[in-house]
Amino acid sequence: MNKLIQFGEIVAGYNTPVLNEREIRAAAGMLFLATYTSLLFILFDGNFIPVKYVVTFFLLDLLIRVFINPRFSPTMIAGRLIVRKQAPEYVGAPQKKFAWIIGIVLSATMFYLFIIDNSYSIITGSVCMVCLLFLFFEAAFGICLGCLFYPMFNRKKIQHCPGEVCDAPSKQAIQKVSIAQLAVLALFIALIFFASGLLYERYSQAPHDLFRPSPTAKFK
Repeated sequence: MNKLIQFGEIVAGYNTPVLNEREIRAAAGMLFLATYTSLLFILFDGNFIPVKYVVTFFLLDLLIRVFINPRFSPTMIAGRLIVRKQAPEYVGAPQKKFAWIIGIVLSATMFYLFIIDNSYSIITGSVCMVCLLFLFFEAAFGICLGCLFYPMFNRKKIQHCPGEVCDAPSKQAIQKVSIAQLAVLALFIALIFFASGLLYERYSQAPHDLFRPSPTAKFK
């Protein structure tokens, strides 16, 4: 039976508390979207109000996860609702707790600077970028960057990583990347840089209303 205050779920067949990686990725995606949107308000409008709300919620959400129970984190609850029809993917809870403690340190730093001190600097910008990077890798790739630092502070072997990457399984045929695929990727990247210069003049033209004649249109 689940306790009110605990970290991770006890699941038969697992010798350590686990969490559902699908819920975590969904929660990370929501936090990434909120943080990224709030930073756009700063970038384009100089409006710091949204980021202050986001930072406050971000910190509170992580505090609930670490010190009470991830099951009562608002974003984790929302994530569970979103992915409830998908089979759970269990990951070890200890390394996630360590990663979220790093998140608490980062968000607490932003909370102090943005809200208590009401200031901004290269420090707040850098911390926000690090948070976005962590959230993006978790949501998009299922890679927990904070978990990578866990072995430096804990001698126990990491168990039940997303995709079982900590067990170093042999790659299956569908996972292998051929020379031809790498060549296509390199060619595509080169094409992007080439096209950015070739098409700049065309792409930099402001769009016109579809239902009105273009101001640059020529009439005979």
